[in-house]
Amino acid sequence: MVGKAELLEAIAGKNRGLLATETDKAAILVAVAQLEDRNPNPRPLECSSLLEGNWRLLYTTSNELLNIGRFPLVQLGQIYQCIRTAGSRIYNIAEVSGLPYLEGLISVCAQFEPVSERRVNVKFDRSIIGLQRLADYQSPNNFIEQIEMGKKFPAIDFAIPSGERRGWLDITYLDEDLRIGRGNEGSVFVLTKL
Repeated sequence: MVGKAELLEAIAGKNRGLLATETDKAAILVAVAQLEDRNPNPRPLECSSLLEGNWRLLYTTSNELLNIGRFPLVQLGQIYQCIRTAGSRIYNIAEVSGLPYLEGLISVCAQFEPVSERRVNVKFDRSIIGLQRLADYQSPNNFIEQIEMGKKFPAIDFAIPSGERRGWLDITYLDEDLRIGRGNEGSVFVLTKL
């Protein structure tokens, strides 16, 4: 039976999935499924204190995220998913770099609504793409504070029309420092709490 340590070992060195071979991906998905079977919190949405906070992506099968790291001259930095349970908000933040002084960020903000004991519907409502220094980006917390205060950024900052980007996410494993989710497009996400 695979545990957390074995899953973390399987995804180590895979650069969030960018370097995973098909064999790696198959083995990781088996490890994920075995860990999901032993979820210590089968009703994760009732554990808001565990869900709340900033999570760093360790591994994903999401081509949408991994494709960011496949652009020429672009290196994918850290990817965060920050959950604010009190406001039912999710902030996805990807740091990118490449050319000196042109470190960027790609962020999508969303509202979530619980629809079962482990599933949330997600409605994306804002996207921000720009240079970190122009957005005064220092950390996920600092950036989210600026967003929540209503700041408009000198970047590509636009509202996503209602109904245009929706999805759902099942939280299939949750403990004090590890979360696994499965999205509506079949993607798997493994994250660690900061």
